[in-house]
Amino acid sequence: MPSWQAVFEGDSTIYTPANKCSPALPVIEWGDLNPRSMQMPQGNPLLLPYTLQELLARDSVHVELIPEKKGLFLKHVEYEVSSQRFKTSVCRRYNDFVVFHEMLLHRFPYRMVPALPPKRVLGADREFIEGRRRALKRFINLVARHPPFSEDATLKLFLSFSGPDVQNRLREAAQGVGDEFLNCKLATRAKDFLPTDIQTQFAMSRELIRNLYNSFYKLRDRAERIASRAIDNAADLLIFGKELSALGSDTTPLPSWATLHLSTWASLKQALKGLSVEFAVLADKAVQQGKQEENDVVEKLNLFLDLLQAYKDLCERHEKGVLHKHQRALHKYGLMKRQMMSAAVQNCEPESVEQLESRIVEQENVIQTMELRNYFSLYCLHQETQLVHVYLPLTSHILGAFVNSQIQGHKEMSKVWNDLKPKLSCLFAGPHSALTPPRSPAEDSLCPR
Repeated sequence: MPSWQAVFEGDSTIYTPANKCSPALPVIEWGDLNPRSMQMPQGNPLLLPYTLQELLARDSVHVELIPEKKGLFLKHVEYEVSSQRFKTSVCRRYNDFVVFHEMLLHRFPYRMVPALPPKRVLGADREFIEGRRRALKRFINLVARHPPFSEDATLKLFLSFSGPDVQNRLREAAQGVGDEFLNCKLATRAKDFLPTDIQTQFAMSRELIRNLYNSFYKLRDRAERIASRAIDNAADLLIFGKELSALGSDTTPLPSWATLHLSTWASLKQALKGLSVEFAVLADKAVQQGKQEENDVVEKLNLFLDLLQAYKDLCERHEKGVLHKHQRALHKYGLMKRQMMSAAVQNCEPESVEQLESRIVEQENVIQTMELRNYFSLYCLHQETQLVHVYLPLTSHILGAFVNSQIQGHKEMSKVWNDLKPKLSCLFAGPHSALTPPRSPAEDSLCPR
């Protein structure tokens, strides 16, 4: 039996390209690490023929909060999960997602199963609940668009079963059904489709995806801060306008000796009172921009990070699971062979020798099965690597969303600022025209010194 060495260290807004003549999405090339560049025979089932658009079109699943209901002891949160593909809408709790996640890992141990968000902690606030809703939405959409998952009965059951106790139904459906290795016709021939340098390719690919994860994590962090600043800016603009209005509404009487019988302050107050409307509009535009960037930029980055993390988790499962079990089986087989040789030398009882031979044969079968599972795990890893690369053009959609949001946001706010400017003229018009509005820097540069 060959020995193996572990080499691993261990919904959809689409912004199409400007050129509408070409419907194909831009493909980001990553040098020789692109799995499609591996030389494979034509018609190889190992290769995934999908584009990003095709994956996104498989389904769009919405997850919305249902108003809190009081349970027997504690309040619990429910979600309305709606599938465009199955045209269904069902009610699910977080624990339903947990059981569904367990069934996916049972059925597909060699595939990228995205992680679930953390369980609710005591005193969870609205921000935590909303963050978990978004994470559950990303999870179910990644699952619903994953080629093997999307064709499995487990997914359809989760998205369409509207009867009571969906958790038991999921568990019952999984009983007697083996994992993907036992149900895939190609499982025992997986080795025939793998490239000869599969170990090297995945070591390189895992390193690349680790780097991608680190970079996208930083991008997501900055995008969150940009969106948060827009929302904070909205709050500041709203308060600024309210303070101007409060200033204009001040009714404190002024002595005549202070005003010199002029109506300047009264005119200023009257003008200031009306400015809060424009600042409220500015605040609303800033909020819209921040929310749009949260949905179209931050959430898309989170979706891709969830996918990359699922790949990292899969590599770890491969290393600690099938590879480790295979190596343990080989070690046990070696011990049995040594016992057999020792028994032969010591002329042990024939019955004992036969029992040992029988155990060796059983262990050889175990090793053979583990070896086939190891190849099938590598086969699945190869496809999952391709799936990550299929999602890479999502980067262009994220950038498109970010640029469009910035352009639209600045354009709308610029219009409000320009509409506001003429209304300032009355602030500088006194009875003797003693005040003049300040010049812009451009105008100031044209004035003689």
